[in-house]
Order: sequence, then structure tokens, then C-alpha cells
Amino acid sequence: QVQLVESGGGLVQPGGSLRLSCAASGVTLSSYNMGWFRQAPGKEREFVGGIRWNGYSTYYADSVKGRFTISRDNAKSTVYLQMSSLKPEDTADYYCAARISALGSSPRWQDYRFWGQGTQVTVFS
Repeated sequence: QVQLVESGGGLVQPGGSLRLSCAASGVTLSSYNMGWFRQAPGKEREFVGGIRWNGYSTYYADSVKGRFTISRDNAKSTVYLQMSSLKPEDTADYYCAARISALGSSPRWQDYRFWGQGTQVTVFS
């Protein structure tokens, strides 16, 4: 079965960095566009950014543009979210998600078929 497992979350001070990983199994990762989403307590799930199946194109929410970078290593079946200059408002559970590449890219969480269980990121002073 398809599994996406996020890791790398934790506690960090404002201005700090974290790198999240999303390891996929049971799926050929190169067949999927990948997205990162986050959800803070009491808030709706929010698109963070996405990367196309070949890694040649990435796109980000305005709130993280210039601070977050998504990359992937299809040979390792892993997608990464490098987060820098973290702010308290980045505090959330972060999720990776997979969407079959033939369907194109999307910032809508409803358009993703497979999801990880999430990893928590807390930015505090």
C-alpha cells in the first residue's frame, strides 16, 4: 500500500531552520507531483508549496516564498521541505501529499490522493 511518512519536525526559535522529509513507499514517486501543506490549530489546511514529478518546477504560497524550498530525490523516493527564517506563524502540522502527475499541479488539498500522517513544527521564542 502507499505510504508517505514525514519526519524532521520539532521545536525551533524564530529565524531558525528545519528540513522536513517525506519518504514514500508502495509507489513510484516519479509518477507523482508532490505538495506540502500545513494546518495550525483551529485553522484550515493551507497549501505551502509543490513540486512537479521531475523536480524541474516548484511553486510556493506567498507566505513562504523566499524562505521555503522544496526538492525531491526520486531515486530515494523522498521529498524535502527546507524551511528557513522561520516565524511563529509557521507553527503547524506539516503534511506531504501526492497527486498523480498526469493530472497536473494543484494548490488544493482536495486534489491530492495520498497523504502522510504529518509532522509538527513549533516556532517559539
